[in-house]
Amino acid sequence: MAGEDVKVLGFWSSSFVLQTRIALKIKDVSYEYVEEDLMMNKSELLLQSNPIYKKVPVLLHAGRAICESQIIVEYIDTTWNSPPILPLDPYDRSFAKFWAVFIDDKIPSAIQGAVIGLTEVAKAKHVEEFHSVLKILETVLAKCDEGKSFFGGDNLGYIDIVLGSFLSGIRAAEILAMLKFFDEEKTPLLVSWAERFCTHSAVRGMMPDLDKLVELSILLKPMWKAQAEATIVAAGGVIPT
Repeated sequence: MAGEDVKVLGFWSSSFVLQTRIALKIKDVSYEYVEEDLMMNKSELLLQSNPIYKKVPVLLHAGRAICESQIIVEYIDTTWNSPPILPLDPYDRSFAKFWAVFIDDKIPSAIQGAVIGLTEVAKAKHVEEFHSVLKILETVLAKCDEGKSFFGGDNLGYIDIVLGSFLSGIRAAEILAMLKFFDEEKTPLLVSWAERFCTHSAVRGMMPDLDKLVELSILLKPMWKAQAEATIVAAGGVIPT
């Protein structure tokens, strides 16, 4: 769509920014992408657009700011016409939203936990939890599938966008943790789904570069570890040694 005053404030590695960009691509919405320097110098536009959390993504539409990835994707879906991203049926819509929340809640923490590994025991626990989450999603996909290609049916839907945006992060975690999470034997449907997702026309060319993502994760690992230790201390626990 031409003539739309749309801008996305983002960061190249962010799974949540990727959700926004894929949703816009599905709707064929033209937009200006602005890469933010989240490490050293957040722009005044970002700070003014999201003064509470000061983070990306931010969608600017006709000068108005919309924040938080799931809210942004739903806004895009209701603002621009077909193809739909969220189901039209109220039950199916609530189903998709539930699993999107589940994915956003479980996957990022699982990725960080597997990479940080405060101890071997803690790492093993996170890896086990990661496999449990993927097995649950394998079951969800089997229910949604029924001969279809995606969680959303014949085309990408809400669950696909949310889960698919974490695929590069999961693969980076596999490299850093020297493990395999997407397993052809344990989760064959998810493995096939991931291949279809990454080659979809709305996704091709937008996934973060894996080598760069691994390098960034190595740089961020000390910060993730410090945050994990601070959370344990705040909860009254003892940092494992």
